[in-house]
Amino acid sequence: MSSSSPSSPPDEPGAPGARGPLTGVRVVDVTAIFMGPSATQMLGDLGADVIKVEAPEGDVVRGIGAQGQQKMGPLFLGMNRNKRSIALDLKSPEGRAALLDLVRDADVLTYNVRPQAMERLGLGYDALAALNPRLLYVGMFGFSQRGRHAASAAFDDLIQAACALPQAMAMGSPDGTPRYLPITIADRSVGLYAFGVISAALYGRERTGRGQRIDVPMFETMVPQVLGDHLYNQTFVPPQGDFGYPRLLSPERRPYPTRDGHVCCLIYTDPQWRAFLAAIGQPALFDSDPRFADIRARTRHIDALYAMVGEALATRTTAECQALLAGTDIPVFPMHTFDTLLTDAHLQDIGFFSEMDHPDVGRIRQMAVPSEWSGTPPGPATPPPRLGQHSREVLREAGYDDARIDALIHNGAVRAS
Repeated sequence: MSSSSPSSPPDEPGAPGARGPLTGVRVVDVTAIFMGPSATQMLGDLGADVIKVEAPEGDVVRGIGAQGQQKMGPLFLGMNRNKRSIALDLKSPEGRAALLDLVRDADVLTYNVRPQAMERLGLGYDALAALNPRLLYVGMFGFSQRGRHAASAAFDDLIQAACALPQAMAMGSPDGTPRYLPITIADRSVGLYAFGVISAALYGRERTGRGQRIDVPMFETMVPQVLGDHLYNQTFVPPQGDFGYPRLLSPERRPYPTRDGHVCCLIYTDPQWRAFLAAIGQPALFDSDPRFADIRARTRHIDALYAMVGEALATRTTAECQALLAGTDIPVFPMHTFDTLLTDAHLQDIGFFSEMDHPDVGRIRQMAVPSEWSGTPPGPATPPPRLGQHSREVLREAGYDDARIDALIHNGAVRAS
């Protein structure tokens, strides 16, 4: 990896790449919005030196929400810690040349525009691999380049629709209206998958010594996420039934109302159903009611069984529901709201939420890296960067002197702050 390169930054406490299992890996990150930045933040969290390459106007997500006028909105802050920002006009010859100089010593280049756009900029795989044969060239975009939608634009809502998520939402909805999930599930899921792919590719390159092009298409990544559950009886050829896992599509599958809130409990196995029926004073039902005969029967009748659970819990407070099921091995948990989630006792135990003083926007709340390492733990987080905050620093590491950097800033090929 590039840790031995003289252009690598020093491993100082708190600096990107200082600690964690990916220390010494350098990522040139030409991604924006949600999908790519979520993947590269995970790499940065685990120690990679992530150089975020932005257009002179910056990642559009910088402008969303409070502090958007400062180009430091909350969505940007949530996906861009542990990165350094350099602002380059890649449409200018000088900006493109600067990117090529960064690529020479990089381990990974990530992008999330269509490959055709990278080719038009002269930044296709063949051109960059000629400079750096060890480069992992990782694209995150809408569709596989082998199909008819190869050149089509994509975004989270479109991919949700393309992989039938709104249909699944409609099948479990009382009014049957297709809806998008109210989270950027496709962007973040594909970003998470890309993080794993990049990590595996780094391991593979240590064995082969060679880089490669890797495409991570959104559509093909998300289809198994949906059909993994809902291909169901259409798995067989010929089909042995319809699409859709009934338990997940049941309109009764929801947090159960209690007298003072909502509670989640999942009753799934034979012992759990036997224990639940005993807890509500109807132990004989398990052996006498054919709906409880086995998991296949319960799945066929899941609407009625979930409704029974809901009726039993609705007469109790949330605390009484928890006490009722204590010791039964039935998972049970109160439903959080956004604000109560911030004060969850377990998350407080482990220090999941922390605060840091950001030099530009003041005090901000951060969430922890969720994995825990005994030998190569992630280091302290560095704050999400200002647009072009590290332009001079990164270019100096690439061998540029101050006069050359000043000239690039003057002609608009580089923006620095």
